[in-house]
Amino acid sequence: MPKAAVFTSAPDWNDLARVYSGKLAGLALSFIIAGVFWISHHRRLVRQPVGSRGAVILNLFFLLSIVLLPVTNGLYTNFPMSSAVAVLYGLHLTAIAGLNAWLWWRILGGWRHEIMASMFPLLVFIPGTIVAAFAPHVAPFLWFIAFGGLLIQRFYVGPPTNPDA
Repeated sequence: MPKAAVFTSAPDWNDLARVYSGKLAGLALSFIIAGVFWISHHRRLVRQPVGSRGAVILNLFFLLSIVLLPVTNGLYTNFPMSSAVAVLYGLHLTAIAGLNAWLWWRILGGWRHEIMASMFPLLVFIPGTIVAAFAPHVAPFLWFIAFGGLLIQRFYVGPPTNPDA
């Protein structure tokens, strides 16, 4: 419970919204980000049902980075104007995206649309994190663009495949 949530009387809906709306929005954002990367993780597992020891360890680091997301997201929700916290949060998002892209690269081994879709968030989070150092209030707008990787994945129409080949 946030320290500001000490009510002198029974809270009404406005009090609850004022105190908890930012926290719930942060939790929802954390869940959405984790969900997007979790879906990517499962799409990778379909392509690589058996992995080497290195791939398993890399996957564990990837999953650890997702599990830690509520921690940095909670910090960022409580201190959104702190450039240090915004940079930490941006570095965390960058690490998740980097591990995701690295795992896709290990599976596909080349420049395919899945690689481009996984690299897009990384290429957005890096400059977004640099911006966070100087303008933490602007960074979330840049980080939001990272969801464009979903559009690349969803709407990319690759060359037709030949089932007889």
